[in-house]
Amino acid sequence: MIELPFKKRALIGMIHLPALPGAPDACEDLRQIAQSAALEAQILKDSGFDAIMIENFFDAPFFKDDVPAVTVASLTRCALAVRQAVPDLPLGINVLRNDGCSALAIAIAVDAQFIRVNVLTGAMVTDQGIIEGCAAPLLRQRKALQAPIAILADVDVKHAAPLAPLDPAQSARDTLYRGHADALIVSGTGTGQPTDPATLAAVQSAVPQAKVLIGSGITAKNLHLFDAYAFIVGTALKENGKLSAKRCQTIRRKADEIFGSH
Repeated sequence: MIELPFKKRALIGMIHLPALPGAPDACEDLRQIAQSAALEAQILKDSGFDAIMIENFFDAPFFKDDVPAVTVASLTRCALAVRQAVPDLPLGINVLRNDGCSALAIAIAVDAQFIRVNVLTGAMVTDQGIIEGCAAPLLRQRKALQAPIAILADVDVKHAAPLAPLDPAQSARDTLYRGHADALIVSGTGTGQPTDPATLAAVQSAVPQAKVLIGSGITAKNLHLFDAYAFIVGTALKENGKLSAKRCQTIRRKADEIFGSH
């Protein structure tokens, strides 16, 4: 198991990239997208965030797994701009919808330290159809490349439902022990939706040695309700669709108030 590059109670700020070249809604120049991503990374760093994650958030409708080469290239350029802007913060990559192998490749290219994989094990019914776990090829690729990059894997990922009834506790055990995830993520039903404390507790109880992160719905107002290893925050940091330095600073102050100064 690979150690996570951020400490306990870390705040991980999301950079949601606009539609990249090749996506149906693409309308911005890639150079400008990369520059904006770098500026957002600087805001997150200046606000005291502990890590950053970047993803092709507005590329919907998403490919299930293998994204086109132009998406990999565009994401790499944006991630490199972020890495150059904030070289000292841990960086994560998520290639939507579930291209873990491309995420790993990008992470290697830009010196990122972790990736997020939405469906590492099992199968989920999503708006892209049925997405199957990618643990077997991903873990073998990481081994072959000797890449010390941590895999953060979702348990019952948002915007999805299992093919058959599946207990979150069993899903967590499968993802950790059989899928070889380095950490688990528990989220709400959709982007920005609050995580169910009962689901979080069930996962933590099932795999008490695992590092379990909150993946959605965290705000300055509800942060005190959750006790997790780290918190991925995206929607709550935005105002009128743009990353807000004020909101970033507010949730950082709240986290310090609850958990102690970082």
